Amino acid sequence: MGGVLATTAALTAALAWAAPAQAQSIAAERLSEDRVDVAEVQRASPAGKTYDAVTIIAAPVAELCAIVQDYGAYPAFMPNTAGTTIVSSEDGHAVIDMTLSLPLGKSKRYRLQLDAKRGGDNCQLSWKLVARADLAPADTIADTSGYWMFTPLPANHGKSVVEYYVYADPGPVPFGLGWIVDIMSKKSLPDTLEALRGRARKP
Repeated sequence: MGGVLATTAALTAALAWAAPAQAQSIAAERLSEDRVDVAEVQRASPAGKTYDAVTIIAAPVAELCAIVQDYGAYPAFMPNTAGTTIVSSEDGHAVIDMTLSLPLGKSKRYRLQLDAKRGGDNCQLSWKLVARADLAPADTIADTSGYWMFTPLPANHGKSVVEYYVYADPGPVPFGLGWIVDIMSKKSLPDTLEALRGRARKP
C-alpha cells in the first residue's frame, strides 16, 4: 500500500509542473494505457466548451514532444486536419495556419500561435488563436486555446502521461449543424490521442 501511495504522490507532483492556471488536477484513476479518459471542464464563459483528455502512451516525453511539434506532418495523422502552413517558426515559437476538414464538405480555417516549453523531463506545447482579418466568420472559428502536457510516468520513464486540454468555440453554428461543436472538441479528443499513440508506434 505504501508503494502505491508513493507512486501516486510522485505522479501528482509531476503532473503539477508548469500547468496553466485553468488546468485541473489529474486523478490517478483516470490514467490508463488502454483508453483515453475525457472530462468536461466547467468555465465561467458560456461560449464554447472545454475538455481535458488524458492517457498513458508507451513512448518517452522527448519523442511525443517532437511529434506534436512536427506541424507539417499533422495532415498525415491528426484527425480532421486537412492542411497546415507554417507562417513562422523559431526558438520554440511558431505561427501555423490550420485547415480543419469537417463532414458534409464543411471546413474551418484559422491561425494558431504555438509555444513549446521544456522543464526538466517534462514538455508542454500550448496554443492560442491569432485573429485573421482576411477570414469571414463563417469560414473560421471564434476562439480556441489549450495545451499538450507530457510528463514521464514515475515508475517508467519510457512511458509518458499525456494530457490534452482544449477550449473551442466554433462561433455561430447554423441550425442543424450543432455537431460541429462536439466534433471540434469532445468527440475528436480520443481520436487525437489515439492518433498520437499510433504515430509513436511507427518505426
